[in-house]
Amino acid sequence: MACDTGVKAREESVAIENSQIDSNTEIKKDKKMSSTMVQRQIPEFKMDAYDAKTGHFTTVSSEDYKGKWAVVCFYPADFTFVCPTEIAAMNAHYDEFQDLGVEILAVSTDTKFSHKRFVETEPVLAGLKLTIGADTTNAVSEAFGVLIEEEGMALRGRFLFNPEGVCVAQEVQAPMVGRNVDEFLRQVRAWQHATATGEVCPAGWRPGKKTLPVNTDAEKMTGRVGDYITIEEILS
Repeated sequence: MACDTGVKAREESVAIENSQIDSNTEIKKDKKMSSTMVQRQIPEFKMDAYDAKTGHFTTVSSEDYKGKWAVVCFYPADFTFVCPTEIAAMNAHYDEFQDLGVEILAVSTDTKFSHKRFVETEPVLAGLKLTIGADTTNAVSEAFGVLIEEEGMALRGRFLFNPEGVCVAQEVQAPMVGRNVDEFLRQVRAWQHATATGEVCPAGWRPGKKTLPVNTDAEKMTGRVGDYITIEEILS
């Protein structure tokens, strides 16, 4: 798929295991999922959650986020060390995400009761506005491909979905290192710009910087990107 095309949801491939097929042959279909969520529809889910903004328990589902820009952000566990710093960092930028029309759902495999106590006792989470999903069955983490089965916890997985419910960006890390919210905000702005204009965003693009108009000049640009943008402009 070239970088000058829009984002479309990919279909799951189907493997037919029988080599000889006739009218009496049963065909077994084995779904082969890619290891990435990118360009796939948001998995369907429904789970309990704790809404830190209201201080009450609630229920969240994938339907709540369709038709919107949304980020689903998994973290390993409550009452750990890197996790509250990531949640607090996302919360510090909460208003910026809201201004961009982006809904945020944090998720771990802890219970909603654990989430409530975690938010109430961890000082860095004071004033939290986020909703935290309780994936107690591990089903949501598994559907997103971030479940550490032997530990019953999720990797640090962050997934950005467009209003069509298609994942356009993901970042998955092992537990020891936290993620960068500023970089994620940059990606959100870039994806929203590219979606609205049909232009593509070069490395490190930020609002106000030069884009690549492949929607109008694809033939001219082929093999001549350097005529449109320099390495100094890319790195500035």
